[in-house]
Amino acid sequence: MKMKLGGMAVWFVLAGAVFVSFCRAESANVARAFGSAVADAVDKAMPAVVVIRTEGVVYHSARAVPFGPVYGIPERLAGQGSGVIVSREGHVLTSHHVIRNAGEIQVALHDGTQYPAKMIGSDPLTDLAVLRIEAPAGVEFTPIEVADSDKVRIGEFAIAIGSPFSLDSSVTLGVVSQKGRSVGVLPYEDFIQTDAPINPGNSGGALVDVDGRMIGINAVIQTGSPYARGNIGIGFAVPANMAMRIAESLMRTGRAERPWLGIRLRDVAGGGQAVDGVEVGEVLGSTPAAAGGLKAGDRILSVDGVEVEDSRAVQRTVFKRKLGESVRLRIVRDGRELEFEIVTEAMPDLGRLEK
Repeated sequence: MKMKLGGMAVWFVLAGAVFVSFCRAESANVARAFGSAVADAVDKAMPAVVVIRTEGVVYHSARAVPFGPVYGIPERLAGQGSGVIVSREGHVLTSHHVIRNAGEIQVALHDGTQYPAKMIGSDPLTDLAVLRIEAPAGVEFTPIEVADSDKVRIGEFAIAIGSPFSLDSSVTLGVVSQKGRSVGVLPYEDFIQTDAPINPGNSGGALVDVDGRMIGINAVIQTGSPYARGNIGIGFAVPANMAMRIAESLMRTGRAERPWLGIRLRDVAGGGQAVDGVEVGEVLGSTPAAAGGLKAGDRILSVDGVEVEDSRAVQRTVFKRKLGESVRLRIVRDGRELEFEIVTEAMPDLGRLEK
């Protein structure tokens, strides 16, 4: 038995076929457009990402015979990491641990050109360092474009560029998994978390957005166990805003100048009950906090209008300010809410303050 399709039925069948073909074509076009956007971002950022190779010597103590003289046995260590060019003069931002104990430093550009480099300054507290490429006069470099990392959104695509396991100019793709992460490896942490695969050798390289702008410096990876080295989809990058503030300070003075108020904080424990705020444990003398009227025992509720739940949140917010900028604190003292405007200063040598 044969069935005949009416004109309307034929039209629907043809329209459905055309629609399916259109969707397939559109899907292919979207995928192609996204792939092209990622490739364009990499083309834009790649010339500013470099390979850093280091050599250093450490000495191990040994005795020839029991109770004999102690000898220093040298061991030559070689290492490799990544870095990002941040000025036309050849300043390179990288991780402190990449160049720690380095005696000789070589920088290899994306086109294979190699130059020696010297240390300008380093900040172990944020695991950041700045080098300067020693190139002939007249050579200019291509710095990376820097994004406002405070505006980066969770879920945005992120591209990691670096040299993992000595594989130069490698690119991986993921998303921004979270912001403001603290993992307990550094005194100052405000990490961007990403699932873009980051492996040993990526440290100091760039985490960029789909416009090819740097949003962070790749710094830390989470591994499956203390004995594993591979990526499991959890990596962390120092936000670009923090990294560039440290870099500019290192380039200008050779040391990291960070804002502070001059207070020691302690998180409030409420015996299992939620307690708002962070308590000021101590106000150091001759500091912005002392001049501004803060007292030990004050409980900080918010900083610049943002409520804070722990001392790290206070620290992160203050650290985002520039030197000489004021910070607005809302506190509770003796049951009354008060507001203070404290002008930040450069943090002094904390070792000197302890004396």
